[in-house]
Amino acid sequence: MPKIRPLFFTLSAATIAAAAAFAPAASAEEGMWTFDGFPTAKVKAEHGWAPDQKWLDRTRAAAVRLAGGCSASFVSPDGLILTNHHCVIGCLQDLSSADSDFVQNGFNAGDRLREKQCPGQQAEVVTSISDVTMDIKKAMGDAKGEALVKARDARISEIEASECPDRDKTRCQVVTLFGGGQYKLYQYRKYSDVRIAWAPEFNAAFFGGDPDNFNFPRYAMDGAFLRAYEGGKPASTPVHLKWNPRAPVDGEMTFVVGNPGSTQRGMTAAQRAFQREVALPDRLIQLSEFRGRLIEAMGTDPARLREGKDTLFGYENSFKALYGRMQALNNASFAAKLDASEADLKAKSAGKIDGDPWADIEQAVNAYRDFAKVEGQIDSSGGSALYGYARTLVRAAAEREKPNNERLPQYTESRLPLTEKRVLDPVPTYAWLEEMSLRFWLSKTREKLTTDHPDVQALLGKESPEGMAQRLVSGTKLADPAVRKALWDGGMEAIKASDDPLIQLALSQDARSRALRKQFEEVYEAPVTAAQAKLADARFAAYGDANYPDATFTLRISYGTVKGWRENGIDIPTRTVMGGTYDRATGAEPYVLAKAFAENEAKINKNATYDFVSTNDIIGGNSGSPVLDKEGTVIGAAFDGNIHSLGGNYGYDGELNRTVSVSTEAIQQGLEVLYPAPALVQELKGKK
Repeated sequence: MPKIRPLFFTLSAATIAAAAAFAPAASAEEGMWTFDGFPTAKVKAEHGWAPDQKWLDRTRAAAVRLAGGCSASFVSPDGLILTNHHCVIGCLQDLSSADSDFVQNGFNAGDRLREKQCPGQQAEVVTSISDVTMDIKKAMGDAKGEALVKARDARISEIEASECPDRDKTRCQVVTLFGGGQYKLYQYRKYSDVRIAWAPEFNAAFFGGDPDNFNFPRYAMDGAFLRAYEGGKPASTPVHLKWNPRAPVDGEMTFVVGNPGSTQRGMTAAQRAFQREVALPDRLIQLSEFRGRLIEAMGTDPARLREGKDTLFGYENSFKALYGRMQALNNASFAAKLDASEADLKAKSAGKIDGDPWADIEQAVNAYRDFAKVEGQIDSSGGSALYGYARTLVRAAAEREKPNNERLPQYTESRLPLTEKRVLDPVPTYAWLEEMSLRFWLSKTREKLTTDHPDVQALLGKESPEGMAQRLVSGTKLADPAVRKALWDGGMEAIKASDDPLIQLALSQDARSRALRKQFEEVYEAPVTAAQAKLADARFAAYGDANYPDATFTLRISYGTVKGWRENGIDIPTRTVMGGTYDRATGAEPYVLAKAFAENEAKINKNATYDFVSTNDIIGGNSGSPVLDKEGTVIGAAFDGNIHSLGGNYGYDGELNRTVSVSTEAIQQGLEVLYPAPALVQELKGKK
């Protein structure tokens, strides 16, 4: 399931606050469960078997979170990591050149000496989870508004700093669960040197392209291998999952272990209305228009086709995912179920909670509506990597001058190393794409807010969007990592002395961006946090512990079965076979056979299971998650959901929602026949 990338109208404020909410009481096979809250008794009652603590501990210790927004797992004692191809496409793009297109042609290191480091990537493994709820609630006390947010964030930063003093190898993150009903401290072992080992051709990994995305049947080898390094050597990972290149069995239990990004299943009717009426339509319009401009700009220019492929892939995926959410919210039957769930909670909690949290949230949503459009446009990097660097450099310089507990959350000591890495690692940028992104953002900001709006006047002055974008990109030196490092190391003194036009723009916009953040915290985040904490208490009182928290890009486990579904009177099968690729190929994009498939048709096992579906409950961020059987062995890697799963952001339908995974049997064919990697084959067998 490709990650949804932040683009223009960010949705970040309202989405992040809502994402910390809570899901309805779980039905069968529903739920993205925390490892310290796995419903063992429920699973055993439904399936006659459930993992024991040893199984859960081993699996947790082998699960990996990737900094790019994906999931993964260790599958050998030498740091080998299984994930999706679309989770490494950014790395492949960054490492490619006109002479070596690793996106189009794939990458096969052959041996460890030729594995290449992925810029900006980091792998993390959870080592412990502890409850810090009472500590943080005590710090917040009776505070309200911005004071509540500052008190909460200050205590979180103190806990994260004190519990993980070794920032080279560890990272701490306090996670808000159940809308503030719980706070958990997640401690991670991190690996900052991550290298690409193996990835198939793009036409194999994404065969079917956008038309097949979020659909099934699928014929996609969306798998890849990374490796974690430490001290210049492959990391020692004695706890890892066993590779099992076999076909799944219909009806067998499956477990997906990963880091689902965010869900909003606990949204109130007022919050869903905001998404349906404001946030999603605005975002979809801009995504659609920019996608068209990007396709036109790429044209038939080979260089631009290569340079823009990853970006186009992200925009197309984002549009389809958000369009699916929009359809779900506009589906009368689905909406009625969500409304009924909310009504049931209201009835069960009547007289048991203080005040009216639903009314409090509605008031906050209405207040946010008044400035959401401004925040979405002004507090943005415009889709530009270079302006994103500038904003981070300016903000980091200011925040690093403050005590740790007074900083914005993104710049606390526990989070700063990854921020620094992603700013300073060498990543190629493309002037034509940067200029087009800034031009589009600036023109849309003027269009949406109007020429006379004070924020537009402050942003553009007398310049046109086209002229300003050209000036900014032609004048900046931020594409050079050495320039960025000098600004990072030089702090605010270097920032203020810089004549770089993007740095100057970020400096001029920083005060307004902070003011918008403060306004959001005051009128939305603080009252919603307080209201959701009350709703969390009400839900626990009404439904007991049959709850799981909304996704927060932290480690979760879901359980399900290998099972198809019935739609429009047709039974959708559980799997496809590799030979079906040849039947589906047309010779025209996106159904062009990958070169290796065309050349090895006589050698491939056409009956090998390619992709399969299961009832596991997942969402974006689960991309790359291992699919495990009861024995805890890896039989697949989750990479997508069917079209019905897009409504999974707001609720789960066990009859229709399906996870789509690539089987280990298919990846093994890739390793042995299509893109031979004998060293990896031996490593996965447990042999040196």
